[in-house]
Amino acid sequence: MHTLEQLRAGALAGVQRLQMRGGLTEFPREIFDLADSLEILDLSSNALSSLPDDLPRLHKMRIIFCSDNQFTELPAVLGACPALTMVGFKANRIGKVAPESLPPLLRWLVLTDNQIEELPDELGRRPALQKLMLAGNRLRALPASMAQLHRLELLRISANQLTELPAWVTSLPRLAWLAYAGNPFCAPRELAMTGAPSSAIGWDQLALKQKLGEGASGLIYRADYRHDGATEDVAVKLFKGAMTSDGSPLCEMAACLGAGAHPNLIPVLGHLERHPEDVHGLVMSLIDPEFINLAGPPSLDSCTRDVYDAGKRFELATTLAIAHGIASATAQLHRRGITHGDLYAHNIMHRPDGSTLLGDFGGASFHDPASAEATALQRLEVRAFGCLLEELAERCDAPSAMQPALARLRALRDACLHPDNAQRPLLSDIAAQLLALKQD
Repeated sequence: MHTLEQLRAGALAGVQRLQMRGGLTEFPREIFDLADSLEILDLSSNALSSLPDDLPRLHKMRIIFCSDNQFTELPAVLGACPALTMVGFKANRIGKVAPESLPPLLRWLVLTDNQIEELPDELGRRPALQKLMLAGNRLRALPASMAQLHRLELLRISANQLTELPAWVTSLPRLAWLAYAGNPFCAPRELAMTGAPSSAIGWDQLALKQKLGEGASGLIYRADYRHDGATEDVAVKLFKGAMTSDGSPLCEMAACLGAGAHPNLIPVLGHLERHPEDVHGLVMSLIDPEFINLAGPPSLDSCTRDVYDAGKRFELATTLAIAHGIASATAQLHRRGITHGDLYAHNIMHRPDGSTLLGDFGGASFHDPASAEATALQRLEVRAFGCLLEELAERCDAPSAMQPALARLRALRDACLHPDNAQRPLLSDIAAQLLALKQD
């Protein structure tokens, strides 16, 4: 974190990333003194409502964050910034997105949790766009021009007012991570998921202990669960109730309850009731501490692809165990009318023996598995699985005798990544092929 005093004293000369938070009501003009070095500007969590007309003087600025401010429209001056590729204006009061506000090199746009009712057709004329996050707005439709976004890989449109999912969405050749829950067209299916059988666990039966972690949608605690005359060590997830980058935490809860039991899913013991502040929550089995995350989330540079520890490698048997476990779990989700929406290595926990658990249902969405569009939605997620296979295959060590099996794995990867949605296999078929590979 940097201060205005440091900036004015010249102590930040040459910095590539500037982060200033807390109380700014005007853009500090001294930032222009950093024009020859500044690439990332973070002015989130202030009280800004405008940016200066000469912002393009920051000619090296690639990324700008202005989340949690008081903007009512996306500043038009952003479109004139020559190097700008990432724009983040989450949790403002934005109601207007003018065509001229979209930089020509735009790769990543975050407008989550605003008041946007309409997007300009110009959005579909940003060919570099890979990541688009629009959850928690008031959109009733998407521009038809977005069908031209052939590089778009991640799309978040949950918790809007969409009455239908445009047919062109599943035709986008690279789209792999889609979240659309919490829209009017999803309501019947979501209601059915929310009513999935689940045990009610009273707040008075739980004694929270240390915090285990925190995600976008909630806090996870270790807890004692008292029932049937015994005490069980469990994990409790308390949902924040606020909008996340993926959508509504209540949709995540519905997906967890609807997913069912599976060896590669974290067991859900029940849903929380009688919390004194009416907080929603889930009680889950405690994960063995040997489980660790398969990878870290995407970086600002990698955009849509996870970041693995340097030098991380897997034996072929481990690779196949991880791949089969996740394919099997995801196939069950699809049979139950759920797409995970965030099928990434950073949402997978694994042990050295290849045991895996798929978590984080914040991007989950719902569909009727018997509907005409079901297979297209499922095959869209198959591309996400193909990206996972690609990453695993790149890090797989196989002796010469096992090279044919590795070649078959790569062929399966290529099938999952096929640009034509209709040409991709379904997860149930993929799981069967991977099981056969494991057993060979």
